[in-house]
Amino acid sequence: MAISLDRLVGFHQKALSVRSDRMEVISGNLANANTPGYKARDIDFNKAMKSAQYDQGGLVKTNDKHLSGRSQIQAEIEFRVPDQADTGDGNTVDAQVERNNFLENGMRYQAGIMMLTGKIKGMRKAIGGGQG
Repeated sequence: MAISLDRLVGFHQKALSVRSDRMEVISGNLANANTPGYKARDIDFNKAMKSAQYDQGGLVKTNDKHLSGRSQIQAEIEFRVPDQADTGDGNTVDAQVERNNFLENGMRYQAGIMMLTGKIKGMRKAIGGGQG
């Protein structure tokens, strides 16, 4: 019976990829907290994961000259609805909200890595016949 690593770690790999992309978006928000007219953006994790489920097939390279395909999470980036009143400069970044989102996303990223590590350890143990 063939072992499908995509089935074993596919979901966790996609989740980590979305979390990583979200960290970049939130970092951009924090970096532009004082930029007049900047609009805060975010990635809806649940929506991104649902769209990733439909993108299960992936691309197969039939020639070494073909480009590698990568899921485009960029389509999932949306402007965040501001929680605060306009301060007059048009910037919608609330630094405290962004910091909290960054920390929460980071903790969820760490949890995802721990789950993925556990799956890999379990697979190694199964391959090794139950020996560590």
